[in-house]
Amino acid sequence: MASSSSSTPAKKPKLKITTNPNWLELPRDITSNILQRLGTVEILKNARNVCPYWWNICKDPSMWRNIDMGTVDLYFEPAIRGTPDLDDRLVKMCQYAVDLSSGHLEKININSFGTDALLKYIADRASNLQHIRLASCCQISDEGWCEVAKKFVLLKEIDISQGFQSKKSLEVIGQSCPLLKSLTFNGTSDQSLINCDDEALIIAKTMSGLCHLDIHGNPLTDVGLIAILDGCPLLKSLDITRCFNLEFSGNLWRRLHNQIKNLEFGLLNKKDLEIWEYLSESCFNIFDSNVNSYYEMVDSEDEDEDEHEDEDEGIDDDTNA
Repeated sequence: MASSSSSTPAKKPKLKITTNPNWLELPRDITSNILQRLGTVEILKNARNVCPYWWNICKDPSMWRNIDMGTVDLYFEPAIRGTPDLDDRLVKMCQYAVDLSSGHLEKININSFGTDALLKYIADRASNLQHIRLASCCQISDEGWCEVAKKFVLLKEIDISQGFQSKKSLEVIGQSCPLLKSLTFNGTSDQSLINCDDEALIIAKTMSGLCHLDIHGNPLTDVGLIAILDGCPLLKSLDITRCFNLEFSGNLWRRLHNQIKNLEFGLLNKKDLEIWEYLSESCFNIFDSNVNSYYEMVDSEDEDEDEHEDEDEGIDDDTNA
């Protein structure tokens, strides 16, 4: 008779579950990768203060190739948001982060608190900078850009949104940044009633390597848009939303269809629609909030041309008969 012990299945060893993992045991490169996913303010205010190990990692210049200060207000109490005192603190934090990069800085994102002095500070210490975004930085002037643009020779992407820079800044940027591939340049004022191609002509003349261009709200006309298409043969992405002076005369739609892969010109409301009344004869419903493609219009034009050709052939046949 077999013993009872022989028929009893062996017990599986219990797995030890650790509810509190020791983050200090992670390899340095993995810890660095995790910390880099935080914003600059979060790192400087909180993360680096967790322990000496993290403090040491946060001093490594490779941690500061990307300085992201685009959502800084979230880290401060509401009472001081938007105040000069907070702006001064943010400028000092940004300067400190630039110093930590030790010349390795490649990408920087600044929202609202940028100044001419800060732009110069970055230019003097970030010769490898390739991407810069300055959103709502109304204290950065044309003079500020004219002083530093020549130091940004490696820039590939520039985003100047909701600022007060003019064609003067645009021209010096085009002349000083030969590697520029992406440009976002739009201001705060409603220029829809002003016909002006100055900025478009500067882009066409000085930025032949552009692949992406966002000039929504620009007062350019068909003349300026044609100049951009001619002067920027590599352009594949274009945002001309709220560019109400465009009439798309002649074969301009076809030019866009042949050259631009990603075109945005969405309408915002029915008031805007009054300026674009001529679109009402196109094949799609322009009251649709998702209108953003001109390809349907071009296809519609192709169909109309084919119909006209068929009619002409029919007339010729009747005449010959």
